[in-house]
Amino acid sequence: MQDDLIYTHATVFPALDESVIADGAVWVRDGRVAFVGPTSALPQSSLGCRTVDASGKFIMPGMTETHAHLSFADVSPFGIGATSVEDATIVAVGNAKKMLSAGFTSAVSFGSTYKIDIALRAAIDSGRIPGPRLLAAGRDLGATASNVDSPGGLSQIADGPWALRKAVREQRRDGVDVVKIFIDGELINRTNPPGELSFCDEEVFAVVEEAHRRKMRVACHARSAAAVKQAVRAGVDFIGHANYLDSEAVDLLQAARDRVFVGPAIAWEVQYLAQCESLGISKETVRAQGYEREIEATVVSVEKMRAAGVKMVVGGDYGISIAPHGTYAKDLAYFVDMFGMRPAEALICATRNGGEAFAPDGCLGQLKEGAIADVVIVDGDPLTDIAVLQDHDRLSVHKSALGNP
Repeated sequence: MQDDLIYTHATVFPALDESVIADGAVWVRDGRVAFVGPTSALPQSSLGCRTVDASGKFIMPGMTETHAHLSFADVSPFGIGATSVEDATIVAVGNAKKMLSAGFTSAVSFGSTYKIDIALRAAIDSGRIPGPRLLAAGRDLGATASNVDSPGGLSQIADGPWALRKAVREQRRDGVDVVKIFIDGELINRTNPPGELSFCDEEVFAVVEEAHRRKMRVACHARSAAAVKQAVRAGVDFIGHANYLDSEAVDLLQAARDRVFVGPAIAWEVQYLAQCESLGISKETVRAQGYEREIEATVVSVEKMRAAGVKMVVGGDYGISIAPHGTYAKDLAYFVDMFGMRPAEALICATRNGGEAFAPDGCLGQLKEGAIADVVIVDGDPLTDIAVLQDHDRLSVHKSALGNP
């Protein structure tokens, strides 16, 4: 976005709360927001700046994809780790561009095949390729017999507190920002279903303590109440899924709501049920596996977390054949249509909450003076039709040239 550029007469959604400015203006200067407010209130100092009449447009902050898998190659969910490092790297470059064009100007990785995230982050930061600002993860960290204990480039397996500390140190040496661990598993995995914890408490505490000591953050796959409770008690930063919650898990999340971000990541279940036959699996089999019940449980759990004030974020495990890259904004429609959120509430999850997940100081995901000016201009109104965000042709995305905060 050019310096000293002012958009006027737009509907502006600053994402400070759920309100909008009906005839609003956004002034961008030196990569940051210099003014947000009514067009009539633009300061005198803005005179002479280039002005764009954005009448009929909706202006909002850039969104954050908080469960990103940029190195996943849109293959079958049963063959993610089988893609070669060369092919996965080439695909990841294109995925980064897709994510940015979809209005997601920041991304928190939830696991990378090989070390692709690290190279991708460097290429984006240096301007060699377009993409979202990225908190890079390494391979999924799992225990023997965990959901990710399989050959290929997806996982790093370690058992015991000191072996796990070594694994975290190795990822620190590689330069990751986020350590991703699998605390429990999947309904399709007979050796590690949800509720069967992959690690003992001491192991998870060791991972988190080692990562935080080295200024890294920790993301986890946790579907069951037991897994969520283990994650919160250990101090995990990002929780993916949280499908089955009991009252104790909700209470722990509520007590930790100032530091923990939860993303239901429901796209996998919804699309697996809808498109299972394309994978050679019958709907009867998927129902028998329990995925309809998991979706129902997730709806109930999300309602409990909303009532408890837990910070919800979007991000849905995109990057597989049934939930491909570029379709990330479907998460907002799930939040509205399945979870009963107001469209503005879903936008807050994608913008302000996602920005705080990436940068806790609040400089991302909000249009306020001094914030990094990542801006999405929408030809339409997401507050009346949240699905408009799925049409990339109706989005104009401007990511500030400023680096990661």
